[in-house]
Amino acid sequence: MSTRSDLSNIPAQSQPWPGSTAKLNPAPDHGEQTYAGHDRLAGKRALVTGGDSGIGRATAIAFAKEGADVAIAHLPDEQDDAEDTLHHVEGAGRRGFAIPGDLRSVEANAELARKAVEALGGIDVLVCNAAYQLSHDELEEFPAEQIRQTFETNVFSPFWLAHALSPQLAPGASIIMTTSIQAYAPSTHLLDYAATKAALTNLVVNLAQELGPQGIRVNAVAPGPIWTPLIPATMAPEKVEGFGSDTPLGRAGHPIEVAAAYVFLASDEASFVSGTVLGVTGGKPVF
Repeated sequence: MSTRSDLSNIPAQSQPWPGSTAKLNPAPDHGEQTYAGHDRLAGKRALVTGGDSGIGRATAIAFAKEGADVAIAHLPDEQDDAEDTLHHVEGAGRRGFAIPGDLRSVEANAELARKAVEALGGIDVLVCNAAYQLSHDELEEFPAEQIRQTFETNVFSPFWLAHALSPQLAPGASIIMTTSIQAYAPSTHLLDYAATKAALTNLVVNLAQELGPQGIRVNAVAPGPIWTPLIPATMAPEKVEGFGSDTPLGRAGHPIEVAAAYVFLASDEASFVSGTVLGVTGGKPVF
């Protein structure tokens, strides 16, 4: 079993958007060697957006090690990372599919839903994890196009994807959104991103009420500072330096440390859990 990198003292660094896992220093742990499955998702079929890297990759790998077949959605520019994720999914003995696309339109989400159902033969678990963020220090620095892209990716896509897939979901199915501690303790340099995560939290509560009578559970995971390519690709190097050191645990989290929460919410162990947000924040409060 490999040892996880120490994330207590992350150095300043930057990457061009959307970022690459291979260029992260130190290397994040997605559970490739460290996660052990226990058949908690045996026979389930999962779609994970943003599954090429970060939390999405770790979730896809954990799901596969728990016995699920997995389709991941990713941006076309992230093909190399997506293929690496599939390598680990298939290495766990499960079927894996990569579906490229930009999810900022109704049509793209409908097409993803169609392709995922066709590839997997149905969907039991939907994880809406794809996200976009870019930081600025002042309100006037936030460009209109960025605001649109942030809301289209982070809020509109999960809404449209849940809308497209809900008729395909059977009783016992699970929808899991990735929200954030930013929904509860927003940073001014992530003004638009934080607003989208608060909107997702509200969406989870409403969808749980709407879909509960059909036996479909809807929940969210609210990560704190997690070390993924999104961080150096969207934040200034001086903000990346020491990322996560302000948590009570004194460090950022590895993606696999979040993935366990998705496994729980997707599993039958969470059969009476709906409308809930699980915080994985290193001790930062979520309330």
